[in-house]
Amino acid sequence: MTEVLVLRGTLEGHNGWVTRLVTTPSNPDLLLSASRDKTLITWQLTRDEQSYGYPKRALKGHSHIVSDAVISPDGAFAISSSWDKTLRLWKLETGESVSRFVGHEGDVLSVSISSNSRHIVSGSRDKTIKVWNTVGDCVHTLKSHNDWVSTVKFFPTSESTNFLSVGWDKVVKVCFSPSNYSKGLAQRFDFLQRFRF
Repeated sequence: MTEVLVLRGTLEGHNGWVTRLVTTPSNPDLLLSASRDKTLITWQLTRDEQSYGYPKRALKGHSHIVSDAVISPDGAFAISSSWDKTLRLWKLETGESVSRFVGHEGDVLSVSISSNSRHIVSGSRDKTIKVWNTVGDCVHTLKSHNDWVSTVKFFPTSESTNFLSVGWDKVVKVCFSPSNYSKGLAQRFDFLQRFRF
């Protein structure tokens, strides 16, 4: 027997294409969406018959398309990346932008946070990967790709600072230590733009 999926609701609030949807196990009734309208929206799911959820808060501060977003493992913060060449750290309870990460010279396409919430990694059209601390200081800049870095992703293991990067140069790279990034493993694939766990 095949399970039947039923549409339970539609969440409306953005004025542009939605680029990312994020959930977190620490708060399953919270959704975060990012959009080409330069905003993020936190959504509260209600799961009732009238409305499945509502927009709780709009997060405004980016001056260009919001390309990616992640929620911290504890569910208290979100990090967004944008074509305005920055990242922002948001306090989800208030919607306040508490840190702005400046340093990329091109659109930031992807962001990821480590499972211990101590490191943030970003990939950009400037062909670099940057590793940041949570107050917005860039602690490493990695120049290993020959084209846009389209996706970065930390391994989901506890205390791990290992991450993957994928670029338009048709390469997936595994970084075991930011200082030894150029020695990481690389495997060529036919064009691979996104890699998600």
